[in-house]
Amino acid sequence: MTTPHFVKRENIIVDTEYIQWLSNLKKRFRQSQAKAVVRLNQSMLEFYWSLGRDIVALKAESKWGSNFFNQLSIDLQQTFPRQKGFSVTNLKYVKRWYQFYYEQIRIRQQAADELQAEKFYLPEGDIRQQAADKLELPEKFAFVPLYHHVEIITKCQSLEEALFYITKCIENNWSREQLGDEIKANLFERQGGAITNFWNTLPIAQQQLAQEILKDPYNFSFLDIQQSHDEKQLEEALISNITRFLLELGQGFSFVGRQMELQMPGGQTFFPDLIFYHIPQHRYVVVELKAVKYIPEFAGKLNFYVTAVDELMRGEGDKPTIGLIICKSTDKTVVEWSLKDICKPLGVATYQLEEVVERTVKEFELNNK
Repeated sequence: MTTPHFVKRENIIVDTEYIQWLSNLKKRFRQSQAKAVVRLNQSMLEFYWSLGRDIVALKAESKWGSNFFNQLSIDLQQTFPRQKGFSVTNLKYVKRWYQFYYEQIRIRQQAADELQAEKFYLPEGDIRQQAADKLELPEKFAFVPLYHHVEIITKCQSLEEALFYITKCIENNWSREQLGDEIKANLFERQGGAITNFWNTLPIAQQQLAQEILKDPYNFSFLDIQQSHDEKQLEEALISNITRFLLELGQGFSFVGRQMELQMPGGQTFFPDLIFYHIPQHRYVVVELKAVKYIPEFAGKLNFYVTAVDELMRGEGDKPTIGLIICKSTDKTVVEWSLKDICKPLGVATYQLEEVVERTVKEFELNNK
């Protein structure tokens, strides 16, 4: 019979059971702290949301004059001197936060009235379902700090784009700086942008989900690489920055290997550039890198690699492997035609280095001023 391990401390017996219970107690307390932070954030956001709604509904600036925000700031700070968030700038942001969604919903309702479309709105519970004059704070907004919301509504152009970044903040726990970087890199437009044949090669339930994990273009601005480079240099640079590369690929990707040997039953071997596993979708993703413009021959080679991974690596419960070609440039028609009769699910996207990314961002900002 084993004697329980214990020590005497502060006039009590500390044994294994006590230590395990204490560890669990600490864990539960930390969880309670986290929940308290979420509840506090939700309560403050609900207040700011209602404040913004009041300011918009009352047309406060027209009713009480151009000095309204200054006076309101003084009144609130005098009553709540220890509470941050009542500066003139913050109060204006609170109004702008609510007004962004109010105006987006109002435009959609007007369009729905004009079209007499009974099913114009998205499913119940989404902010897009609500009447513009009765907007309540959506539950998921509480998981995003106020200044993340400010970042989103000051830089996004549409309701769909704003909700996309709110969801991504929750999924990835982005800092405000990370959020700003993703908006600047135009993730919303890039997500799901790769040309694919998923509609013909995957079950209906998987098509949209698989499409959403691919982008176009991929932002490789984190690479220290010359504009004139070959595939080997590109591959080595990405492997040297594998953490950044995984972040750019998106949530859920796990690196499996580089130039992994795929040995055929007859002994012949093949070596695809990179293999990843997408954990949420339970599928392998084979990536081929091309430092040149896309040509149809690329699809045939990748089609074979995807087949080989399905035959040699895919396990019980894994969904069909997909292939992704990331190349320097494409011709959309050439890509679509070359994928049309391919039997395996493949996608084609491009990549951009720093100079191209900076130019694209500047053009986007100029066009949207």
